[in-house]
Amino acid sequence: MAPIKVAIAGTGSIARAHVAALRALRNEATVVAVTDIDATRSRVFKDEYGIAASYDTLAELLVAARPGLVHVCTPPGSHAELALSCLQAGSSVLVEKPPALSLAELATLTQAQGQEGPWLGTVFQHRFGSGARRLRKLISAGALGRPLLAVCHTTWFRGQDYFDVPWRGRWDTEGGGPTMGHGIHQMDLLTYLLGAWTEVSAVVRRQARRMETEDLSLAHVTFASGAVASVVNSVLSPREESYVRLDFEKVTVELTHLYGYNDENWTVTPAPGMEAEIRQAWSAGEHGTASGHAAQIAAVLAALRERSAPPVTAADALTTMSLVAGIYASAFLSRPVAPGDLGPESPFYHRMNGTGITLGQLSGAAR
Repeated sequence: MAPIKVAIAGTGSIARAHVAALRALRNEATVVAVTDIDATRSRVFKDEYGIAASYDTLAELLVAARPGLVHVCTPPGSHAELALSCLQAGSSVLVEKPPALSLAELATLTQAQGQEGPWLGTVFQHRFGSGARRLRKLISAGALGRPLLAVCHTTWFRGQDYFDVPWRGRWDTEGGGPTMGHGIHQMDLLTYLLGAWTEVSAVVRRQARRMETEDLSLAHVTFASGAVASVVNSVLSPREESYVRLDFEKVTVELTHLYGYNDENWTVTPAPGMEAEIRQAWSAGEHGTASGHAAQIAAVLAALRERSAPPVTAADALTTMSLVAGIYASAFLSRPVAPGDLGPESPFYHRMNGTGITLGQLSGAAR
């Protein structure tokens, strides 16, 4: 097959990670066009990477270049609109997280897909490191025993200047604070490993930053398997860390990293008497692939060449996005929330802050 024709919408810093991955896969894909709201930046990007064409608008690009796949690398507030335009034009789309600002927007994108394409994929790259893939297979096989307890903490630091950028820290342009924009990667990894969640109880706070959204959230999540998890999302933590811990009947598995991991970032601690069994199972699995855009984009291109939906599918993204919505709904309503509480009749289906209530209007732990 000829290489897949790929276009890029948005030429900011994250687009460079996409181009680097695509150039390493030049036998699988060719970047044929770019577009950006800043036409000058788009042309500079085109020239820097030797791309054939740049266009002032996505609409022009879709008509002229007719790409098979578009990478949406713009700020979150434009993701759903641009992705929908691509799908309606017949181009599959790989969109940076979050794929949309609400469950309603995600539903619209899901419905715009075709049974045989075009398809929507979301960048949740932590699913694609060999450690996560190995662990998921072991969980599915029952080799580790039942999952019992999990910890999923994204404790990062972003100063006030970060949120002084006009579109950051706002419900209408980011859809939320660190729960939506930062910790979503670790939460997606958690749902990838543990599956469907059934209930969440949460609080959100704005502790230190001047912005509309929260700068901190804490949640207790129950999964269909019976496992329970502590989930923390912060942009106030000077010692930054991304930490996921899963306690099974036979083993504790930990992942400690920041923005990406490799095999060395995993720690496995077998239960007494389980050492030989667990060490053998862990060492026998997949190794050697770091998490990151390169691993996911390779999987996306492979799926498209086989004419199948690329990972992470819209259904996969829904599980994670609904957990984000559930955290906000629980915090704002001051009660536990289940996935069934987040249907079209719920204000939290249409926007992450529900009826538009602000943190300043809440009292106590939710403020």
